[in-house]
Amino acid sequence: MALQVGIVGLPNVGKSTLFNALTSAKAEAANYPFCTIDPNVGVVTVPDPRMDKITGFIKPQKVIPTTMEFVDIAGIVKGASQGEGLGNQFLSHIRQTDAIVHVVRCFDDPNIVHVSGSVDPIRDIEIINTELLLADLDSVDKKFARIEKMAKNTTDKKLKMEAEVTKKVKEALGQGLPARAVTLDDNEAPFLRDMHLLTAKPVLYAMNVSDTDFANGGNDWTKAVEKRAAEENNKTILICSAMEAEISLLPPEERKEFLEAMNAEEPGLNRLIREAYALLGLQTYFTAGEKEVRAWTIRAGTKAPQAAGVIHTDFEKGFIRAETYHCEDLFSYKSEQAVKEAGKYRLEGKEYVVKDGDILFFRFNV
Repeated sequence: MALQVGIVGLPNVGKSTLFNALTSAKAEAANYPFCTIDPNVGVVTVPDPRMDKITGFIKPQKVIPTTMEFVDIAGIVKGASQGEGLGNQFLSHIRQTDAIVHVVRCFDDPNIVHVSGSVDPIRDIEIINTELLLADLDSVDKKFARIEKMAKNTTDKKLKMEAEVTKKVKEALGQGLPARAVTLDDNEAPFLRDMHLLTAKPVLYAMNVSDTDFANGGNDWTKAVEKRAAEENNKTILICSAMEAEISLLPPEERKEFLEAMNAEEPGLNRLIREAYALLGLQTYFTAGEKEVRAWTIRAGTKAPQAAGVIHTDFEKGFIRAETYHCEDLFSYKSEQAVKEAGKYRLEGKEYVVKDGDILFFRFNV
């Protein structure tokens, strides 16, 4: 399941620094706009402490965590939807992603130029959101003009529904509302997904602060962003890109000491990755045996046959049953045999909805 999260924001807010720390890649980080011209893509592992605990009881030859992709997209400026800066090119890159991490500058540094001349995260958010909305409105206007005529001259119910959904989205965007604010039923929702609209994607605001403000839990700017995010039904995370870049370069034995000095239990990147993972509505199940312990990514609500299909399509086609128990049961009873003796080991059929943290073994026949 190759899922991508786009990292966006104005120029010089810390996007590329954050991306470099996330992926240990070498995206150029420079103190001027548009230094990132092509999107940089990095694959990161999703940190999951449960894997370490599982391998403490089941000794595998290999451990394979699940992964996701982050895309560092160059800074968007006011007028991007009309092609200002390198806007249209960057907006097209965002369309290919599944969710957005919007990096917001909540620090002041006279040595780092702000494209708007001053630090004002709410203004910055509005610039980005407006550009994304205008780009969507232009796209939907064109689509509606085309599909409205087709819907009038057909009895195709599917086409008529698509036209109606497009009309609803067009009206919402025209009122300044994001596409994700449009209420649709299960039959209508796929039409919105197929539009690949920028404002339909879930958003996580990464509030980039100085190391001092990170240690203090934020500042007045981050409070304003948290209030704005709550109004939009979006989430926030506090991060210090510069500090995360430092941590990523340290040997593992020195990281713990550094984090303790900053009153942090783990790198902020771990939290960011997990929040982005959750933002996409994802969860993890495990397969565990002597050969390997492996994490697999599925969407919340996935049933057992489809979860098996993530491993191989033959598993889904020939699905017979799933043998399962939860990782917490393993942690409590210390071995798979003890889990079975406690009656926690179950056989589940095709309608079983896999839970986050399940350990599964699939029986299939092809």
